[in-house]
Amino acid sequence: MTIIANPIYDVVFKYMMEDERVAKLLLSALLQKEVLSLQMRRHEYTGIRQTGISLFRIDFSANVRNEDGTENLILIELQKTWLTTETLRFRQYLGTQYLNKENISSAEGEKGYGLPIVSIYILGHKLGDLTEPVVYVRRRYLDYDSNPIVDGVPDKFIESLTHDSIIVQIPFLKGRMRNRLERILNVFDQDYCMKGNEHLLEINEEVFHNDEQILVSRLVKAAVAPDVRRAMDVEDEILSEIEARDTTIMIKDKEIKEKDKKLEEKDKKLEEQNEKLSSAICLLSKNHISVTDIAVQLSISEEEVVETLRRKGLK
Repeated sequence: MTIIANPIYDVVFKYMMEDERVAKLLLSALLQKEVLSLQMRRHEYTGIRQTGISLFRIDFSANVRNEDGTENLILIELQKTWLTTETLRFRQYLGTQYLNKENISSAEGEKGYGLPIVSIYILGHKLGDLTEPVVYVRRRYLDYDSNPIVDGVPDKFIESLTHDSIIVQIPFLKGRMRNRLERILNVFDQDYCMKGNEHLLEINEEVFHNDEQILVSRLVKAAVAPDVRRAMDVEDEILSEIEARDTTIMIKDKEIKEKDKKLEEKDKKLEEQNEKLSSAICLLSKNHISVTDIAVQLSISEEEVVETLRRKGLK
């Protein structure tokens, strides 16, 4: 067994993807296309101390080879989070790519068109009812009758304004190795966490093919790098703060709901009492009992009697 750093941690993930060979290996497997060249663009770490989440984003520009042998330049927006977060944040980051003028192609015949975007989400949590570890969301060109359009595809205008997505659900990896991608994603499988130390995973290095060993080697280096280990400790501390905060919020929400329920029950009981009182006032009035006597009998003010009778149309 081989000990590697846990890439679900932001610092480890960043360390791993900064190695161009490793990044090309992982992205090629995810895209199911050969990544010929790769350039890391701006990356962003959204501090969970301020936002309440852990979300790490890296943008790449990549030259890829398609199935038909053609090559094209694409943008890859890779986002990783280990906590459930709002999709709005993902949409906001994706929106920045569409607005960024740097993402407009300068190639002859393509000027004015945006580079195609592929968004990749590596999630440390489960989605709704989807249980596949990797989900591909791909666009199709269809006519009115849902028949595939072949001629003129792909179109630069459409490619500029729409995009494909790849979603990885780490909790469903569960030792699956049905294909090359799942074998590579093994390094994210949290079932391999060392007992008592979630910073490290204990994996079987023999399941990885020769060209995949660079990924394992990179994570072995991360496991012994002092700055990486310190950063993982910091992430744990921040996560503990978030969990404590969320627990406090959950308790307060429960207390508020209980108070609201009690108030609702109290209001309902009061409403029933008022209705009974109104019925009694109306009954006494119909029996020709005076307002003064009704007030005395029911221990209420004459004004209340008059107001009730007025509301019921009896005065």
